[in-house]
Amino acid sequence: MSLQSKAAVVTGSTSGIGLAYARALAAEGANVMINGFGDAAEIETIRAGLESEFKIKALYSPADMTKPAEIAAMVDQTAQAFGSVDILIANAGVQFVSPIETFPVEKWDQIIAINLSSAFHAMRAAVPHMKAKGWGRIISTASAHSLVASPFKSAYVAAKHGIAGLTKTVALEVATHGITVNCISPGYVWTPLVEKQIPDTMKARDMTREQVINEVLLEAQPTKAFVTVEQVAALAIYLCSDAASQITGANLSIDGGWTAA
Repeated sequence: MSLQSKAAVVTGSTSGIGLAYARALAAEGANVMINGFGDAAEIETIRAGLESEFKIKALYSPADMTKPAEIAAMVDQTAQAFGSVDILIANAGVQFVSPIETFPVEKWDQIIAINLSSAFHAMRAAVPHMKAKGWGRIISTASAHSLVASPFKSAYVAAKHGIAGLTKTVALEVATHGITVNCISPGYVWTPLVEKQIPDTMKARDMTREQVINEVLLEAQPTKAFVTVEQVAALAIYLCSDAASQITGANLSIDGGWTAA
C-alpha cells in the first residue's frame, strides 16, 4: 500500500504513539504535519529526520490543543502547504489521577479540552477538505478506557468514552463521501513516559522492576505484554488502506485482551 502524495495531520506527535503514527505515514509516502509541545531543537530534529529518512515533506505546528482557532489554522496550513488534508489522526492527550471529590476543576477542563474537544475541532476543520476530494481517513487514539473504567480517572475515562461516541457520529455523517472515521483503543503501551514511571514505583511499592511491570502496569492485560507504538501505528496504516474502506464508526481494541474480560 502507498499513501504517496497524501497529506496527514497528526496531533500530539512529537513523541510516543503520535510520533510512531507520523513515521508510519511517512514510510508510506505521506506528507505529514506534526504537532506537540517539547524542546524546539528536538522537534526540528524530528521534523527534518522525517524528511531525510522518508523523502517526504514534513511540517511542524505548535498549535495548542486547548485553542480551537489554532487547531483550525493548523489544518488549513496543512491544506495550503500540501494541497489537501487526506488523513487526520487525533492523538493528543494528557492524564491526571485523583478522587472525584478532590479532582481539580482546571484539570477536568484541560483533559476534556485536549483529549476530546481538540478531536472535534480538528475533525470540523478537516472534513470539508476531505469531502472536496471524496476521500479521507479520520482516526482518533481512544483507549481501553473508552470501553471500561478505572477509578480516579474521571476526566480521562469520560473523554475517551466521548471519543468513541464522536467517532460513531461523524462516521455516519460522512459515510457517503469516501471518508472513514474510526478510533483505536490501546491498552498499556510501552513509551518513554511509562518507562520513566517504573523506578519511582519500584521504590514506592518496594518491588522489583519485573513485579512493577507485571503486577502493577500489566495487571489488566491478560497477555502480560505491552502494546508497542509500532503495533498501534500499523493498525492506523491499515485503516488508511483501501482494504479498510468499509471499516467505519469502529472502535478497535489493541489491548492484550484487557477489555475481553
